[in-house]
Formats: sequence, C-alpha cells, structure tokens
Amino acid sequence: MKKLKILLFSTLLLAVLAACGSDNSSEGASDAEGAANEFSLTEDGKLTFASSGEFKPFSYMEGSDMVGFDVAVGEAIAEKLGLEPNPQRAKFSGIVTGVTEGRYDIAVASHTITEERLEQVDFSDPYYYSGPVVYTRPDSDIETEADLQGKEISVARGTTYLDNAKEYTDNIPQVDSDVVALQSLASGHHDAVITDDVTGLTAIDAGLEIEGKFQLGIAEQAVAVNKDNDALLDAVNEALQEMKDSGELAELSNEWIGGDITAEPEQTEE
Repeated sequence: MKKLKILLFSTLLLAVLAACGSDNSSEGASDAEGAANEFSLTEDGKLTFASSGEFKPFSYMEGSDMVGFDVAVGEAIAEKLGLEPNPQRAKFSGIVTGVTEGRYDIAVASHTITEERLEQVDFSDPYYYSGPVVYTRPDSDIETEADLQGKEISVARGTTYLDNAKEYTDNIPQVDSDVVALQSLASGHHDAVITDDVTGLTAIDAGLEIEGKFQLGIAEQAVAVNKDNDALLDAVNEALQEMKDSGELAELSNEWIGGDITAEPEQTEE
C-alpha cells in the first residue's frame, strides 16, 4: 500500500512538472490565442477587414492584389492581434453596413468619424488625419467658398463629402469613387469635386489636369468596428497605439502617402 501511494504521488508530480514545462515553452502562442478568443470573428484565426480598392493611395488594385495605406494598416493590426489578415474589397457605400451585419470584422477604409456613422458602428482612435479639398479644372473661376454656390459639385457616393457639398448646392452628382469623380472633372464634367487632399494630389501626379483650390476643414479617419465587439475595439486601439509609439504607423504613411498624415494637427486658437 505504501509503495502504491509513492507511485501515485510520483506520477502526479511528473504530470504537474510536464504541464509547467509545456506552459513555459508555448507562452507566446497561448497569449496570442487567448487574446484572439476574447472577441468574435467572421472567420476563426483571421481578421477580415474591408477596404474599397478604389481610393488610391489608400486602397487600390495591383493585379489581383489590393494594396495601399489602409490595407497595410489593416494587415499590421492583424499581425499585432496574432491573426491572419483577410482583406476584402467592397463598395465604399456599403462597407459600414457590412461591418454592422457581421460580414467584416472591421473596416480600414478611410472612414471619417461622424455622428451618423457612430449610430451604426464604433470607431477606433484616429489612425490618420485629412481634410476635404475643393478641386476644379485649371481654367475654373472658382476661387472661394462663395464661388461654389449653385455649382455642380460631384462627390463619391457614401462619403462625408456629400454633406460638405450640400452647404453650397443641390446639384450634386454622386459616383462610385473619388477617382471616378476627378476623372470626370478633368474630362470637362462638373464644376468641382470635393475629395481628400491626398487623393487629389495623387490624381494630379497621375496626369489629371485638375487643381486643388482650398480646404474645407480637418477630418479624423478611423477603423470601424461592430458595436457588439468591444473586446475587438479595445484590441484595435491597443494595436494602433503600439504602432504610433514605435513609429510603424508613420513609416507606413511615408511609404504609401509620401508623408506623415498620422500625427494629430495642432489646434490653433481662433
């Protein structure tokens, strides 16, 4: 009986030691798996994120691959969360709905934080800052905001630029993307286009004969997350903060945009 007790104790001790050794050797993997299991995902082990693929240099197609600043940020967030990045191309106007309905875990698609969108999704901390700019053809007589009154101003469908345009006119043709609007402008259609400053400059670099006249304000761009996924929102914010602190976010901006648009603009006193 005494020998049996000793044998049982020895077996139990070996099992405990083996378990401790296993925990130590796989601590990193266990931590990553545990973090990923805290939030629900569209597909296990993957971070499914949406971008438009029509918003160069933020997201656009190179062959069958979607690339750009937004895509790179989405991939980096997935890596920080220990997940496989799973970028999905979607029409911009339907991306927020896709996050709400659970087709995408998050959207990394240059969404401006607005009260209307906050009714549908939660937003991360801003990952870059931009602003709506008025673009015209070089021969346009539009020079100030007052000159926009009653003009035909084209914007991309589903963007906040529609609200900007409504301040000046009811004649607002909506198209599928900012690039399409700018191409149409350069071809002689519309009086002006309101879009992101970086997108406009990229179009000019690509050869479109348009020019930026003036900026209408500063906008905060953030990652959209389903309202029922608080743990994922927290994890995204932690990943973004890590990227800001390490300089990785600024590096991605410089790589894809040609400058750092990730730093919050200084507030000026009126």
